[in-house]
Amino acid sequence: MPELPEVETIARGVNERVKGDRIVEAWFGSHREPFKNPPARQVKGLVERRIESVHRTGKHIVLELGVQGDIRRAAGSAEIAAQWIVHLGMTGRLLVTTPEAEVAKHTHARLRLESGRELRFVDPRRFGRLEFRDLEKGDEFGGPGREPLTIDGEEFAKLFRGRKLAIKAALLNQTLLAGVGNIYADESLFRAGIRPRRRAGKLTRAELERLRKALKEVLDHAIRLGGSSVSDYVDAEGMKGFFQLEHNVYQRAGEPCRNCGSEVKRIVVAGRSTHYCARCQH
Repeated sequence: MPELPEVETIARGVNERVKGDRIVEAWFGSHREPFKNPPARQVKGLVERRIESVHRTGKHIVLELGVQGDIRRAAGSAEIAAQWIVHLGMTGRLLVTTPEAEVAKHTHARLRLESGRELRFVDPRRFGRLEFRDLEKGDEFGGPGREPLTIDGEEFAKLFRGRKLAIKAALLNQTLLAGVGNIYADESLFRAGIRPRRRAGKLTRAELERLRKALKEVLDHAIRLGGSSVSDYVDAEGMKGFFQLEHNVYQRAGEPCRNCGSEVKRIVVAGRSTHYCARCQH
């Protein structure tokens, strides 16, 4: 599943290519799984709206949309009136392309834009979700947990205070931190020197601060490298990321630790494969 760096990379790429463009036509497929509200409602709500910006919230991509049919917008006067929310699921892709480009199998949405581009949602396994929100009729979308790139030390420590679950499981809990998944939990714990099975509530303040900084460093570096392409992930142009080439422990069970040479171990924590170095992490 794409995690925070992959979703951030896609959101930035889509924003660069479609910000300010207008949706002139929308098509949705017949499979019901990708839609959190009916396709007909999404078509009706999306057409003739300008894309004011695209950003990431947790593991979701949010398109901020202007007033429907308003073509008289003055500079700096954009009003956010609706949102189109994309969750990529396990295998979802959000691509900016041209109408002439071959339509991939498992394409569930195509938005034709005034510029001539198309925004397409492709998802072979159909675990992704698409949702339209009219902000005059509903609440603005917000992530369930705190943002790991901006959370401060005090707030971070409070998230884990008194918690009995393993720190790896706590990092994966989206109601605590939005966007962190298996790859970046493993890599951050390695960088912080903390074993994944340690009880979250037993970590010292110094250890939690070390983990917070490690998490931000790992996420920032992964974003700079375009994310990790370990499965189906590609960015808005269909290009793979490069951070997988720098993984220290994730999916490296049985290989030597790049820091000390010890064998990287694999265990299961909270039902997820977990990788760590027994010598470097305590």
